[in-house]
Amino acid sequence: MAGRKGDASVGEIGMKHFLRGGAMSLVVALLAGCARLGGQRPAEQPLKIGLVAPITGSIATFGKSTRQGAALVFDRVNDQGGLLGRRIQVIVEDDAGKPEEAANVFTKLVNRDRVAAIVGSVATKCSFAGAPVCQRGGVPMITPASTNPKVTEIGDYIFRVCFVDPFQGEVIARFLVDNLGLKRVGIIYDLTNDYSAGLADYVEDNVEKLGGEVVSRQTFSEQDKSFKAQLTAMQARRPQAIFVSAYYTEAALVARQARQLGIAATLMGPDGWDSPMLVESGGDAVEGGYFSDHYSADSPNPRTQEFVAAYRERYGESPDALAALGYDAAGLLVDAIRRAGSAEGAAIRDVLAATTEYDGATGAISMDAERNARKPAVILQVKDGKFVLVETIAP
Repeated sequence: MAGRKGDASVGEIGMKHFLRGGAMSLVVALLAGCARLGGQRPAEQPLKIGLVAPITGSIATFGKSTRQGAALVFDRVNDQGGLLGRRIQVIVEDDAGKPEEAANVFTKLVNRDRVAAIVGSVATKCSFAGAPVCQRGGVPMITPASTNPKVTEIGDYIFRVCFVDPFQGEVIARFLVDNLGLKRVGIIYDLTNDYSAGLADYVEDNVEKLGGEVVSRQTFSEQDKSFKAQLTAMQARRPQAIFVSAYYTEAALVARQARQLGIAATLMGPDGWDSPMLVESGGDAVEGGYFSDHYSADSPNPRTQEFVAAYRERYGESPDALAALGYDAAGLLVDAIRRAGSAEGAAIRDVLAATTEYDGATGAISMDAERNARKPAVILQVKDGKFVLVETIAP
């Protein structure tokens, strides 16, 4: 059937698109030429690095600390002339601690912004969402704080500067059973959180290996505010210690409700407890509690004290572990790009994988065959509202 007047044929539409596309290409070429004539050479374009962290949401202090720690490194490099002769441009994206947001922002950074590498994310569940994007795009990713071992199993472009949960679970169990002599342990954890659930398993396995007993295992879900039913059930089993496998927000609530029920058991948590909000929200209920962590600001290590001094001078507060890990992730990435002499993804990946004894604020970092940092953990105690170093436990 003949076309009606005003209808466009497929061929006409294709030609219009071709002409529009050709005109657009010409404009882009002219603009690029003008930029060159104006003196901007490709080597002077900024080197883009992505940073993904929970700037908002229930674990926002983790994101703030990570960003502030990393900024110390990137700003110092720019002040000293840049990296590979180029100024670093950090593109910060907020995943709000939500996997769906993490998938979106990682995709943006890799496919639209064309970053050379990414520092992030923080929460294990968000790194699970972002790591496949980086792996497919050939963009190295260094998570500062995602401790679940399966994160780096996603591919050879995925790295971390923190220890892994199998080690953290062993450290917690050894401290409870061997150091404190507490063999009857209760565990409460977030069933919907890979980090929380994984740690619960590792702690239980190690408590039993050491001759202890997990007398009660209770679960909750993200966004839950009341834990009294679980704690009441646990109370009947008379635990000497309760491992609260959770981030600081839930941990503070669990602690307060446990004390309200008259539970006097020793409370212990993982590195997810490390936030000033733990004490601010938990108050006296968290006093005396212990948690495993990546470093202590009281460490005499010169590299640690150099970082602590710089952080306090700039931000007027003491850095927590997330700040130290953000600092180390950024520093390790800068060191790798400098050693590689290239911002190309495969070159950065190869150098990162060969890292040995990088001198970080959280200790010497060497990458193992699975691209995990191998280094000691520390036990901190909440004492007079502060986090005090109790012990350092080597792998």
